[in-house]
Amino acid sequence: MENTECEQLKNPLETEAIGKLIWKYSLPAIASSLVGSLYNIIDQIFVGNSIGELGNAATNVAFPIVVVVAALAITFGFGGASAFSLHLGRREGEQARSVAPTALP
Repeated sequence: MENTECEQLKNPLETEAIGKLIWKYSLPAIASSLVGSLYNIIDQIFVGNSIGELGNAATNVAFPIVVVVAALAITFGFGGASAFSLHLGRREGEQARSVAPTALP
C-alpha cells in the first residue's frame, strides 16, 4: 500500500484535533435542529392560514407524537452508534459489523 492510501484508511477521530472534530460534527447537528424548528414554524403558518384553528390544533396534537417517535429513533441510533464505535476502538471489526442489525428494534 502506498503512503497516501494508509493515511486515507486512518480514522479521523484518532488523528485530528478535538476542537476541529467538535466543529466538524456539531455544525450538521445544529443545522438539522434549525431546519426542523423552521419547518414546524412554517408548517403552523401555512396550516393556520389555509385550514384555520382546527388545523393548528391538529398539528399541535400530532407534534408530541412525532417528538416521541423521533426520540426513540435517536435513542436506538445513538446506542447503536456508541456500541459500533466502542467495537471499532477495540479493533473488533466483526462485532462492529454485527451491531447495526442488532441495534434496530
